[in-house]
Amino acid sequence: MKGIARLLSARTSPKAALHAPFWSHPTFFSGLIGDRETIEGDFETVVQKALKENGIVWACIAARQMVFAEARFAWRKFEEGRPGDLFDDSDALDILKRPWPNGTTGELLGHMEQDVSLAGNCFIALVEDAKGRRLRRLRPDWVTIVNGSPNDDPFDVRSRPVGYIYRSPRGKEPLVLTPAQVAHYSPVPDPVAQWRGMSWLSTVLPEVRADKAATKHKAKFFENGAALSTVLSYDATITPDEFQAFVDKFKEQHDGADNAYKTLHVGGGVDPKVIGANLRQLDFKATQGGGETRVAAAAGVHPVILGLSEGLGGSALNAGNYAQVRRRFADMTIRPLWRSAAAALEVLVERPDDESQLWYDATDIPFLRDDAKQEAEIRDKQATTITRLVREGFTADSAVQAVRTGDWTVLEHSGLFSVQLQPSGTQEEPSGGEDA
Repeated sequence: MKGIARLLSARTSPKAALHAPFWSHPTFFSGLIGDRETIEGDFETVVQKALKENGIVWACIAARQMVFAEARFAWRKFEEGRPGDLFDDSDALDILKRPWPNGTTGELLGHMEQDVSLAGNCFIALVEDAKGRRLRRLRPDWVTIVNGSPNDDPFDVRSRPVGYIYRSPRGKEPLVLTPAQVAHYSPVPDPVAQWRGMSWLSTVLPEVRADKAATKHKAKFFENGAALSTVLSYDATITPDEFQAFVDKFKEQHDGADNAYKTLHVGGGVDPKVIGANLRQLDFKATQGGGETRVAAAAGVHPVILGLSEGLGGSALNAGNYAQVRRRFADMTIRPLWRSAAAALEVLVERPDDESQLWYDATDIPFLRDDAKQEAEIRDKQATTITRLVREGFTADSAVQAVRTGDWTVLEHSGLFSVQLQPSGTQEEPSGGEDA
């Protein structure tokens, strides 16, 4: 184990890691004693019962996914501890632009968002074959995170992820990948795990089940004659055969939405009573609306953005309020996800230098158009400040640096007077002498 740990501790480039001996040794972890983490819950059940059968969950994930998938990746360099401008190294970022044949950056980000919402974790592997290098999305419930330490204690302070085991249902042997070959994207950590993330959807599964039950209840209302229930009391002398015949006839003529509001005719000895005449008595809008809002809150998506009933009233739809809602969604939900995604994917690409990091480019995204306008206003104010500082005699370079970094101690004065920007004693007297 210690020898393996030393091998894994060596910092290798993604391309070099592709040819590591671990590819050809699926028994690499056979003798490893350590904690192995997998995602919680049944992934297929969550996908089928929550994503594909619940409109609110679908709307929340779709809203996050549509905005999240709009970003592009670029590099940004740090200068004196401050982030600089974005730049593109096309050779290094090509694999993110075309992650797989006919794939796009948007599809890559879309898969990452879906997996994180449904499973809390997304695993993107860097693979290479005769056709070249490409990325491969690994289904999260088929991946196991292996935790190791020098003394085989998974809870030792020196423990760390040493590999990922990918088990395909049709694969003969599990595939072992090193941390240099897998981008593990888990923006929300699981408090009871060391490396695994958690899904926001897991916190509102009871709400999802309740919403589905309420939807089914509404369907039953229409299926059963557009009434919650009808009680028929029979005379004690009725025989079982007569009772069954009447029940069958009643269902034939009055069950189902097609038979709603038909006149009910009964014979002697039958006393009908209707319990609950319409859906208003159950106030389904308030019942389901509250659950929908709680699901949207867990997803970090405001009801106004989703068009939920609780977000379509009052002042929420005013232009100014909607702009604040959109900015809140971008700043507190999408931008942190972009930051985490860039940090996770950085392991799969070659950095141009040690001072650069992978970042996201959110320009030209229609959803953030108001943010672009605000940024333009900020730059206009910065330009005004730089002009004023230079006019007052500070050097142009120090003025630009002070505005960019916010550190006003870097300002350097040129020694020139303001306005004229001429050294003292060099001003020429006006023609005509002192009298003039």
